[in-house]
Amino acid sequence: MTTAPVEDQRRLLDVQALDTRVQQLQHKRTTLPALARLVEIDSQLADLHTALVQSRTAASDLRRELAKAESDVEQVRARATRDQTRLDSGAVGAKDAQALMSELESLTRRQGVLEEVELDVMERLEAHEDTLAKLDEAHQKVLEAKTEAEAERDAGYAEIDRELNTVQGERASLAEGLDAGLVAAYDKLRSQLGGLGAAALRGRRCEGCRLELNPTDLQAIRAAAPDEVVRCEECGRILVRPVETAAAE
Repeated sequence: MTTAPVEDQRRLLDVQALDTRVQQLQHKRTTLPALARLVEIDSQLADLHTALVQSRTAASDLRRELAKAESDVEQVRARATRDQTRLDSGAVGAKDAQALMSELESLTRRQGVLEEVELDVMERLEAHEDTLAKLDEAHQKVLEAKTEAEAERDAGYAEIDRELNTVQGERASLAEGLDAGLVAAYDKLRSQLGGLGAAALRGRRCEGCRLELNPTDLQAIRAAAPDEVVRCEECGRILVRPVETAAAE
């Protein structure tokens, strides 16, 4: 395909403008601020999840440790109560009474040690539960932030998608009826050259690659028939000549 109606070539620039806008919108859709925020939030949630698992495990271990400490204290108290009851009953001989009193003294010391252990575990558990409560609160706040960011992202998507639908509809209407060979060549070049398949010739410069054409190439372009489809020798894009150039020919 080497020729196409002049008007079709000029309309191709409008098609290109719409395709560029579509490309910009698609890029915008992948770079919404909310998306970056969601990545950061997910990282925070992962860290909080790890911390919560560790804190819950530690608190659970301490609860078991506390239960054992409380059981140990209760066993000593129960033994001391039984001994004291026997001693108070007066139903034991002097030797047994002396043994019971000695055991009661030992049990009192043992109870004191166990109660210290119990108190230490209780204090550590309280500290862990306080940390766990703070982690739960932080986790909830980050979840709320994620919900807000997702709503912002979805609103951004909806706005962009509405504009995309409008622009793509305009593009389809504008491309309808254009020379099929011209559009096919343009689409192929656009896919190969980063989304830009056609560009205007402004003076000596191609607006696609922003380079000035050498005099020989420029002369050949100016000498071409108005309906001839010319290409930039530097970047290969379709060059759409200005009205005055075609008129001069």
